[in-house]
Amino acid sequence: MDAKPRLLDQVRDRIRLKHYSYRTELQYVGWIKRFILFHGKRHPSELGGPEVEAFLSHLATNRDVAAATQNQALAAILFLYKHVLGVELPWLDGVVRAKRPQRLPVVLSREEVRSVLSHLSGTPWLVATLLYGSGLRLLEGLRLRVKDVDLEHPQITVRDGKGGKDRVTVLPAGLLEPLSVHLTKVRSEHEEALRLDYAGVELPFALTRKYPRAHLEWGWQYVFPAPHPSRDPRSGAWRRHHLYPDIVQRQVRQAVHRAGIMKPASCHTFRHCFATHLLESGYDIRTVQELLGHSDVKTTMIYTHVLNRGGRGVMSPLDVKG
Repeated sequence: MDAKPRLLDQVRDRIRLKHYSYRTELQYVGWIKRFILFHGKRHPSELGGPEVEAFLSHLATNRDVAAATQNQALAAILFLYKHVLGVELPWLDGVVRAKRPQRLPVVLSREEVRSVLSHLSGTPWLVATLLYGSGLRLLEGLRLRVKDVDLEHPQITVRDGKGGKDRVTVLPAGLLEPLSVHLTKVRSEHEEALRLDYAGVELPFALTRKYPRAHLEWGWQYVFPAPHPSRDPRSGAWRRHHLYPDIVQRQVRQAVHRAGIMKPASCHTFRHCFATHLLESGYDIRTVQELLGHSDVKTTMIYTHVLNRGGRGVMSPLDVKG
């Protein structure tokens, strides 16, 4: 009789069955390991609500983690109990919650954005410009497939964005020619990879089984592929993965420094700038919400606070003449 899979292997199987990303798989497995180690390697079936509360409170009080980090740990543990062990944990009232700081997003002026972009070149410039021009998150940009970039109409379809949602956003006219040139180069590299037998990309969900050759089709290729093939951590096959986020993040940090900007700007700052500059131009907040893919307009409302510069837009009495 076959031995029952180990607990973490069961977790991985359930995560893949539910089509969670590989990044989520790594994070969830990591948190579950920490939870088990925190309780002296006891099996989670022997633990329950009080032990979960103790672990989460430890993260907040002793490890001083951010609220988002604590929530991620909670999500991983709840996934373990609900989907692997088949146990519904009682409501966790005793958890010491990490405080979520109320911070406004960092936003650059249009001139500052242009300055940062002027210190970038090649693919990092194209990615960063797309983040600003289309309001994409970094991974949304890097995971774009050729078939989801419509140069004719011009628009971008973001597949499986945050919360597993699809959305359509604008493709800037100023990027049509650079993107077209870039895609011509990528297609040439794809054809060379086909010839050398290492072409192909990871496909979402069960498409690989349903369409065994789809991973080689041009439309499914990444718009921004990594320069070299790598081994797929799940299947073990050699694939053309998308460009690694660190490459773009490092280039953007250097560009911000060279532009002499003191704000703590990052790749995600371009998305904040996209939203704020659209509102400055008079677009209504519901349109901006749709382009960003926010479920709740309250999330988008944060950018209206950024617009109220200089103490909520109030004129200081020192500046009033007469």
